[in-house]
Amino acid sequence: MVGVVRFRLARGRRVGNLRAWGIWRVVGFGIAAALFAGPVPAHAMGGSVVDTIADIAAVIVLIVVPAGAIYLFWKVHVLPEVIAEKRHHPQKEAIKTLCILSLFFGGLLWPLAWLWAYSKPTLYKLAYGTDKHDDFYKELPAGAGSPVEQISRVRADLERLADSGVKAEDLKDLKRELRRLENKFAGPGGKEVD
Repeated sequence: MVGVVRFRLARGRRVGNLRAWGIWRVVGFGIAAALFAGPVPAHAMGGSVVDTIADIAAVIVLIVVPAGAIYLFWKVHVLPEVIAEKRHHPQKEAIKTLCILSLFFGGLLWPLAWLWAYSKPTLYKLAYGTDKHDDFYKELPAGAGSPVEQISRVRADLERLADSGVKAEDLKDLKRELRRLENKFAGPGGKEVD
């Protein structure tokens, strides 16, 4: 149970739970204990200790906090670029440029870069026949090739198997793979969409 704390006396007898006491009783008890605590003199620490603490606090506030804030601001503003790289977005250079501009304009353009990095480039796919950056195909293992090459390879495999007398039922998986590649990388019929 969330928020239920059991209290026991020294002999182990149960007193009740926090809900039965009421949260206001506990808060009131805490305030009363703070008010009736003994006074603490203002000169409890020596002057040199207070000066040392003040010097450390000044260094933290004047140097460490601004440096950390600048670093955090920079890391957050290049995050869309990292996302675009990871997703092989075809317009990742433009997203990178928008991230740099966002740094100079105080973050006003950052939401646009974030949305752009997560968007699926459907119009780009219609125009260029792929929704991945060229680097994606450079990173593919040897022999994988571009989408058009993959489709032609699967078609050639299909024709070769059909010519060798393989039953049509056995070619279902290969035909399904061909349809998947055509739908994913190219337009109908396996031709690049212009």
